[in-house]
Amino acid sequence: MNTTQPAVPPGPAPSPPSGSLAARIARWPLTRILLATLAMVLPVAAVLVFANLALEKSQRVAWPQLLAAALCVLGYRFYVAKMEKRVPDELAMAGAARETATGLAWGAALSLAVIGALAAAGAFQVVGSNNWTAIFKPMPELVLVAVFEELLFRAVLLRILQAALGTRWALAVSALVFALAHFPNDGVNALGLVITVAAGVMFGMAYLKTGRLWLAAGLHFAWNFITGTVFSLPVSGGAAKGWIIGRLSGPEWLSGGNYGLEASAVTLLAVIAVTAALRIRRAG
Repeated sequence: MNTTQPAVPPGPAPSPPSGSLAARIARWPLTRILLATLAMVLPVAAVLVFANLALEKSQRVAWPQLLAAALCVLGYRFYVAKMEKRVPDELAMAGAARETATGLAWGAALSLAVIGALAAAGAFQVVGSNNWTAIFKPMPELVLVAVFEELLFRAVLLRILQAALGTRWALAVSALVFALAHFPNDGVNALGLVITVAAGVMFGMAYLKTGRLWLAAGLHFAWNFITGTVFSLPVSGGAAKGWIIGRLSGPEWLSGGNYGLEASAVTLLAVIAVTAALRIRRAG
């Protein structure tokens, strides 16, 4: 893999020289990863726990997830400002709309290509539909998932490990951890984990292509939106209720079973193709 990077955000800024044990520990990549993770997880958890414990269901529609996503970003910015003492170029707004739109288009094309291939093979059928407004209810949660996971696995894990280990190892480790985070999900199997690793590499390549998170976040959001919210298919083992009611059938290696499209061999081929395209475009 070509490891020459185009304007990838810098790794953590070195702390002033100090011989103290605390200062040395603060410079460790693992320490920085843990601190960045806490800066994002704590405000997200606080909002969601408060909403679930203190409010009626009708009072916690949409806003807790959107607020949690915003606080997740602010928590990351706070960590970068205090610990790395820099402006987070990975969240720069220049080109954000264009890169997000490109990611949405790639994610939609990827998911529709997989569903179309499964339909042609007889492994996907449309069995009904709900009101089209059903697409709006899950969207705040999808925004939170895309924001939180891309910040955690790409902006924190991949970026910090890239400075410490180099691009290849950082990409591999971040993708593996991304897959292991999905291990407790319903319906997970060996093929599903392999494909989730491949998806982690794909999202990582999308981040490395620009040095910003927008392309990867758009790609991630669109995949979850099309598969779960439009076609009501399981997303990484999570049940979904959307507009069109789709049903997967046939052998598990083809349909993905209860884990969803992320455990289908067709998805693996499609993800590899997108990853290769991202790599070629980046190298060029």
